[in-house]
Amino acid sequence: MEFCIQAWSPYLQKDIRCLEKIQRRAIKMVHRLKDIAYDDRLEILGLLSLEKRRLRSDLIEVFKILTDRENIDRHQFFTPLCSHLRGHSLKLLNP
Repeated sequence: MEFCIQAWSPYLQKDIRCLEKIQRRAIKMVHRLKDIAYDDRLEILGLLSLEKRRLRSDLIEVFKILTDRENIDRHQFFTPLCSHLRGHSLKLLNP
């Protein structure tokens, strides 16, 4: 699902619920995990929930934009914090 933006990062709640329903059903097909709670099944299989996967991929994309690994002008999306007192140069202004 990560290879199709419409699937791994849906906008509409009905699409999000549909994908989560599919993942829940697919994980239930693992025979030995059938009677275990959904969150426990995810942990046993080493998977993240769809919500956490979307957040993780968004954070990775922000990092790529800020470190110029993408051919995107970071100033178009982010306002850098001009204070160089402490920390690193990737700090962003909180709107």
